[in-house]
Amino acid sequence: MTRREKLIQRFLTLPKDFTWSELVKLLVGLGFELVSTGKTGGSRRRFVNDSGVIISLHEPHPQNILKRYQLEQIIAILQQEGLL
Repeated sequence: MTRREKLIQRFLTLPKDFTWSELVKLLVGLGFELVSTGKTGGSRRRFVNDSGVIISLHEPHPQNILKRYQLEQIIAILQQEGLL
C-alpha cells in the first residue's frame, strides 16, 4: 500500500486528529490545486481541479486539526465526483 493509499484510508476513517497539511497533501495527490481567495480572504481556502470541481473551506486555526463535519463534506464531494 502506497503512502497516498494509506493517507486516503486514514482520511476515510474520519480521525479526530486529521491535519490541514494532510488534507492539502491528499487533495493535491487527487489533482487539486490550492487557490488563495485574495487579499481579504482571511482563512478561506479553495481547492480546484482541472474538471472545475471546487472544495471551499476555512483553514483551521489556531490549531490545524479539521473538524468532523469538514471531513464529511470533503468525502461527500470526492465520492460524488468519483475521486474516492
